[in-house]
Amino acid sequence: MNIFFFILGNNILPIFLLIGAGYILSKKFDLDIKSLSKLNFYIFVPGFIFVSLYTTVIPFEMIKALIFAIIILFINMSVGTIIPKIRKYDPALTNAFKNSLMFYNSGNIGIPLITLVFSSGIYAINGETPYLNMAVTAQIMVMMVQNVSVNTIGFYNGGRATLHWTDSVKKILRMPTIYALPSAFIAKALPFDFTKMPGWPGLEYIRSGLISIALITLGVQLSKTKFNFSNKKVYLAVAIRLIGGPIIALGLILLMGFDGIIAQALMISSSVPTAVNTALIAVECDNAPDFASQTVMFATLFSAVTLTFVIFVSRLIFPVAL
Repeated sequence: MNIFFFILGNNILPIFLLIGAGYILSKKFDLDIKSLSKLNFYIFVPGFIFVSLYTTVIPFEMIKALIFAIIILFINMSVGTIIPKIRKYDPALTNAFKNSLMFYNSGNIGIPLITLVFSSGIYAINGETPYLNMAVTAQIMVMMVQNVSVNTIGFYNGGRATLHWTDSVKKILRMPTIYALPSAFIAKALPFDFTKMPGWPGLEYIRSGLISIALITLGVQLSKTKFNFSNKKVYLAVAIRLIGGPIIALGLILLMGFDGIIAQALMISSSVPTAVNTALIAVECDNAPDFASQTVMFATLFSAVTLTFVIFVSRLIFPVAL
């Protein structure tokens, strides 16, 4: 029980304090969410990915992590297709429901959470955190799949099936993350140590800043969501995302033979709440926006409890020698 409360206090509480700070600041000063989003997508996320990939040795297991993220995406898509058919949802709600299960907050919450968990004292050895880079790299594989798919499949699910394929390609090509990934691998292949270059400390600052700016941005986004405590469809989507997500992930992790740190990271990653982008897509496409926004809000709130439990359980199922 002590370890459970340690996880809650040291891994979950810091995240929600920053989300809460963003929420309160936005209510008081009406912060511009578009500017904050641009800071995330065009500076902090690609900078974080570049530095993390460049400074981390990437084992073959990370290719498996990438495959895992793709498979679980389509499993969630199947679940999100079957349940609305059984419950006879209308097309708009069906698409919003499907997005709420498929796309989770692998960036704004996933990266900070994985960083906090695997840099905590639980995983420290002689004051060092040897597993942090491996766990973060696995999370980056997941985030890459999620970022690309939410901006393509997500928009189609949001009612834009008539979007020309060239427009979809343009949307993908505008994502700096797409360029950060190959740039990091190219830099690793070159006979230079970029960490010795004069501008490298600036990239390190960007990497360090992602956690706080991402969580504050999430709080600002959530501050613009209205509460509705009577929508049972929202609770169903939240339950499947927060409870069904880690159960599905656990089965796939065991099937693919993951263990140790990577298994823990993938299980935790698959347990984070619905991505805020699903609400933004629903608003832009006028596709059940109230349902989508409420799902993001309640999934984020309830994840304070479920994530604590999943982190605790993942350590029991996939132990690591410390």
